[in-house]
Amino acid sequence: MTATSERRTARPSGIALVAAAVVLAAAFRPLLSGLLDRPAVANWATVFVAITLQAAPFLVLGVTISAGIAAFVSPALLPRLLPNRGEVAVPVAALAGAVLPGCECGSVPIARRLIERGAPQPAALAFLLAAPAINPVVMVATAVAFPGRPEMVAARFLASLMASTVVGWCWLRIGRSDLLASRRRAHEHEGTRAEVLLSTAGHDFLNAGGFLVIGAATAATLQTIVPRSVLDGLAGTGPLALLALGVLAVAMAICSEADAFIAASLKQFSPSAQLVFMVVGPMVDVKLVALQAGTFGRSFAIRFAPLTFVAAVASAALIGWILL
Repeated sequence: MTATSERRTARPSGIALVAAAVVLAAAFRPLLSGLLDRPAVANWATVFVAITLQAAPFLVLGVTISAGIAAFVSPALLPRLLPNRGEVAVPVAALAGAVLPGCECGSVPIARRLIERGAPQPAALAFLLAAPAINPVVMVATAVAFPGRPEMVAARFLASLMASTVVGWCWLRIGRSDLLASRRRAHEHEGTRAEVLLSTAGHDFLNAGGFLVIGAATAATLQTIVPRSVLDGLAGTGPLALLALGVLAVAMAICSEADAFIAASLKQFSPSAQLVFMVVGPMVDVKLVALQAGTFGRSFAIRFAPLTFVAAVASAALIGWILL
C-alpha cells in the first residue's frame, strides 16, 4: 500500500471515529448531564477542563516551533557548532536545547541524525534530554503554571540542564558506542518544507495531545477519587514523595509543554517534588523508553533510562533543596 492510499484510508477512519464519538455523546447526553450534577464528577470535570485549557495553547506553540525547526533547520548545523572535546561538547549541546527546542518524541530521531552526521554520542544524548526540557516554550509554560514564582522556572532550567549534562558526561565515561547503532527508522517526515512542517506539527500535536488528555484525567482523578489524607500522607514522606512523583512522571508520559500544569495541580506535594515531576517527565517516560528501544535497541534503553531517571531525580532534589 502506498503512502497516498494509506492517507486516504486513514482519513475516512478518522472521520468515522469523530462521527461515532459525536453520536455517542448525543445519545448519552441525559446520563452525562445527570453525572455532572454529582459533586465528585463536577469537581473532576472542572479540574480536567482547567488543566487541559491552560496547557493546550503551549502545546500548540511548542509543536509548531518544533515542526518549524524540523522543516527549516538542517540536522547538520549542530554537529558543526560543537567543540571537538567531548567534555566541552556535552554542556554546549545541552545548552543548544534552549535554542533548538523540540518535543520528546522528536528529540530521539534528531539525536540519531546528529550521531550519523558525526556529533559525539554523549553530546547528542545531552541534546536529546535537554531540548524538550529547557526550551523557551517550556519555561514560559512553567512561569504561567506557577505565577509569581520565578524560582520554580529557574530551578527547572538548572535541574534539567544539570541532569542532561551529567548523563552526557556519564555516557562519555562508561557508555558503549556500539549500543547507539540505529536499529530502525524512527518517525520522520519527508517532502517539501511546507509538507514537513504540516505533517510534523500534526503528528506531534495528535501524539502529545493524547497524552495531555490522559495526564489531565489522571491528575483530576487523583484530586477527586484518592482521599486527600492519602495524598497528604504521601506528600509528607520527604524523599519518598520525590520518588513517587518521579515514577508518576514516567508513567503519565505528558508532553513537556503541558506537564507544569499537571505538577502545579498536585498542591499537596512540596515544590521540590513538583520539580522532580517536571524534570523527570521530558527525559524518561514510558513512550520515550519505547521509542529509544525501537531506534537504538533494547540494550541501550535498558542502560540509558535508569541512568537518566537517577540523574533527573538527584538533580531536581539538589536544585530544589538550594532554590526552593
